[in-house]
Amino acid sequence: MNLSNHVKKIFVNLPVKDLEKSIGFFTELGFSFNPQFTDEKATCMIIEDGHIFAMLITENFFKTFTKKPISDAKKNTEVLLALQLESKEEVDKLVKNAVNAGGDIYMEPVDHGWMYQHSFADLDGHQWELFCMDEKSAPSQPDG
Repeated sequence: MNLSNHVKKIFVNLPVKDLEKSIGFFTELGFSFNPQFTDEKATCMIIEDGHIFAMLITENFFKTFTKKPISDAKKNTEVLLALQLESKEEVDKLVKNAVNAGGDIYMEPVDHGWMYQHSFADLDGHQWELFCMDEKSAPSQPDG
């Protein structure tokens, strides 16, 4: 069975310390939320309508889904969330908006010619990598 033919949506689950502040942060970046899956413990942030979502879940509620300790994303990398945008300008604008909303730049921009990337950390330290690329110009071997 080819699983990629059966997966319909992805929900990335992220623990957050303050749900209201996280909703405010991502609202300032232009994201919206599905009220059907939002309460005082969690919210469903829409990344790509219909297919890609991030569940922002309060740490206490998040703990009920795992037997492992929750990673402190400000001290340890637990995941890199990479979002492809249309242009370098969109990448830079979203990073700027993230910083203005209280986030931090954690990596300076890198321009590979065929791909441009820049990154920010949200209020809880989760790392968001934003990039645009021209796949037709990508080298056959990635930069190493």
